[in-house]
Amino acid sequence: MTKTFYAHTRDDNPDAASWQTLEDHLIGVAEFSKEFSGKIGLGSLGELMGFLHDYGKYSETFQKYLFNAAGKSDPDSEDFFEDHGLRGKIDHSTAGAQFVWQRSKEAGTSQPLRFILELLATCIASHHSGLIDCLSPNGQDTLSERMNKNYEKTHFLEVQGKIEDSILKSVQEIFFSKKLEIEFANFCKMGKGLLIPYLLCRFLFSSLIDADRMDAASRKPMERVNWEKLEGKLETHLQKISGESSIDKIRAEISHDCRAFADRPKGLFRLSVPTGGGKTLASLRFALRHAKKHNMDRVFYIIPYTSIIDQNAQVVREILDPDLAGNIVLEHHSNLTDEVEKHQDGCLAENWDVPVVFSTMVQFLETLFGAGTRGARRMHQLSNAIIVFDEIQTLPIKTVHLFNNAVNFIVSHCGSSVILCTATQPLLDQVDAEKGAIRFSENPEMMQNVKTLFEALRRTKVEDGRKPGGWNTQEISQFTLEEAERANSVLIVVNTKASAREIFKEFKEPKKCCIFHLSTNMCPAHRMEVLSTIKLRLKEKKPTICVSTQLIEAGVDVDFGCVIRYLAGIDSITQAAGRCNRNGLRPSGRVIVLNPSNENLDKLFEIRKAIEITERIFAEFEQNPNRFGNDLLNPGIMDLFYK
Repeated sequence: MTKTFYAHTRDDNPDAASWQTLEDHLIGVAEFSKEFSGKIGLGSLGELMGFLHDYGKYSETFQKYLFNAAGKSDPDSEDFFEDHGLRGKIDHSTAGAQFVWQRSKEAGTSQPLRFILELLATCIASHHSGLIDCLSPNGQDTLSERMNKNYEKTHFLEVQGKIEDSILKSVQEIFFSKKLEIEFANFCKMGKGLLIPYLLCRFLFSSLIDADRMDAASRKPMERVNWEKLEGKLETHLQKISGESSIDKIRAEISHDCRAFADRPKGLFRLSVPTGGGKTLASLRFALRHAKKHNMDRVFYIIPYTSIIDQNAQVVREILDPDLAGNIVLEHHSNLTDEVEKHQDGCLAENWDVPVVFSTMVQFLETLFGAGTRGARRMHQLSNAIIVFDEIQTLPIKTVHLFNNAVNFIVSHCGSSVILCTATQPLLDQVDAEKGAIRFSENPEMMQNVKTLFEALRRTKVEDGRKPGGWNTQEISQFTLEEAERANSVLIVVNTKASAREIFKEFKEPKKCCIFHLSTNMCPAHRMEVLSTIKLRLKEKKPTICVSTQLIEAGVDVDFGCVIRYLAGIDSITQAAGRCNRNGLRPSGRVIVLNPSNENLDKLFEIRKAIEITERIFAEFEQNPNRFGNDLLNPGIMDLFYK
């Protein structure tokens, strides 16, 4: 009688009906992994990993452990043994990796096939631990050590001959058909670049992990998205909110241009729109139409700060899924409470399997480069997708080359479209090419006349208010109160949380004006509550002063009569200016740059460097303002700053 081998129980149910056979699990994972890896043309590689990833579970040790852990073994049986905390400690992943590794070392194996099999062996061996290091810091070949692990510990010799004929036949067919070499050759034709071997390995690893988890949980990938239906909801909404003001008309033109641009082939693009230009809905209009045209899988919004992700996700959710009838929009970030995450189906955050995902740059980089399996599991979902990076100027400098190489891979090899979206475009295509520069598509700018657009949406004037020795806290508070008398509402943006506390405490609350404080020291719920109060007061034109760190200057939809910005980079000053006269309700808004006398930036190298460059640009502007059109918000100044 043929013995039945099991992969696991489901829901910790000892009932045999809930157990999944190892054969069914390997076949199921192979099917999923083939589908996920097939998105970049490497379906056979994914299928082979799926068939072999749990090869070691055919060992007697693992089968006894499984039965004992589920209470299925008789304690009086001679086969019974105490597991003594063996959960997760029986090596069942190395055997399948060794199977592939041995094939890679056979005589006559081509170099490309050897490379492929070493990648697959790495993924299989790592599928419970996270990608293992192939080299130790001292240069030791740790991958080979793992592949040469004692066969008694990996059960490699023991499990040979136990795998079902149906699976073994499929495995041999993949090897003999040359599918691996053919698919890999086609993949290589997509282009070269830094980090491609790593990113390819990571993608395959992602496909295997998600396939393994999905099959074990009896889950299936989402059904194809009806992009036409979602696009129709957005178009209906846009018709309802169309206004007659000059700014409304400009926003409508921006939105129209984004929709027209969606007919372009997939690629890597820029959306350069001034603050307050309606980037969120304009880029969504592009994304939905682009997804429909190219039959794409999902749309991502990658946003730098959790302080703005809530508001953007809520706006889109109210348009695309107002009744919360289905899993259309997913938020995935650190601010979510357990209740909210459960309400929007927390398991979807594990693999981003929804049409529209809002997440953070931290989560994006974690997915591509983080340790373990949790983040890596999501990587394959970034293929055949539209990814909008909002406020891209906030990308940390130390991650620029990693980011550039990853985005190039996602576009060139994963069939996705990427949009870098901001009013202050960093020159990511002009950094060191040997380390990795962004490779934009031909004519990448979605707005055809950026200069004219910025002039049309100009609603503020930046003033250089610096003075020798700088402004002390008392002088700044007094100046702010005077501006509040004139402009009714004032926003002060500082560089540190300590500065925000200090200036806030300096105010003696006047009778006519309410003063608020915002910083990342506040818990997210409190911060959002204060921000909502501020927005309501501004809408009702009540006298308001807000002291905030940088969290408010990128993407937060507020409209102050005056903005005071502590000296910082030109990019930060420009973003802060976007919170002044945002809706054009005044003839012009006043943005004043002050140099505080006592702000401690000793540990903030990037801000200090940005200030140094800004001071140089201010000096050049003072000498020849005509060079910059007499405007410190001139796009040419931004290019000069980034250069």
